[in-house]
Amino acid sequence: MAKHDPRVDAYIAKSAEFAQPILEHLRTVVHAACPEVEEGLKWGFPHFGYKGAMMCSMASFKQHCSFGFWLQAEVVGGEAAEGMGSFGKITSLKDLPGKRELTAYIKKAMALNDAGVKTKRPKAAPKPPPALPDDFAAVLKKNKAAHATFQGFSPSAQREYVDWIVEAKTDATRGKRIATSLEWLAEGKQRNWKYQA
Repeated sequence: MAKHDPRVDAYIAKSAEFAQPILEHLRTVVHAACPEVEEGLKWGFPHFGYKGAMMCSMASFKQHCSFGFWLQAEVVGGEAAEGMGSFGKITSLKDLPGKRELTAYIKKAMALNDAGVKTKRPKAAPKPPPALPDDFAAVLKKNKAAHATFQGFSPSAQREYVDWIVEAKTDATRGKRIATSLEWLAEGKQRNWKYQA
C-alpha cells in the first residue's frame, strides 16, 4: 500500500482546479512505478524520494504545473525546460509524456539513486585578484611591510581591503581607510582581524 503524506493531499487540494488532476496523475504514476517512494513537502511543494535521496518533485502555480527529476540531465537529458521542471509548463495531462514513458523515467531515476549518483554542481571560477585603486597602490608601494603582507594574502583577503576602501562614500573616509589599511597591513593583519579567532 502506498504511503501518502497528508501534507501532499492538502497541497493538491489547495491547488488550482486545472492542476488537481495533473498532480493526482503524477503522484499515482510515481507510486505505481516506485512502491518504496517516500513522499513529503520540501521547499513548500511535493517531493518524492527513494532510498533516502531526492528523485523527483511536482508543483502547481496559478496557470501551470511542473514535474521534474532531481537528476534531470541523467534521467531526461539536457537542461530543465521552461517552467522549473523536466517537461516545461504543464497545463493539461496532454503536456506530459505517456504513462509508459513517464514510468521509464521514474525507473531510470530509481536506478540512479540505487547507484548513488549525486547532482554535479558546477565549480565557480575563482575570482581574479582585485584591481588596486591607484591611490591605495601608490601608498602601498611606499610601505614595504604593508606591501609584503598584502601580496601574501589570498585574492579574497586582498579584496576585503580593496572593497572596504572603494566603498567609502567620501574622500575623507577613503583617506582614513587607506591609512588604517596601511597600519593593519604593516602589522600583518587581515581586514577583519578583530573577528578572527
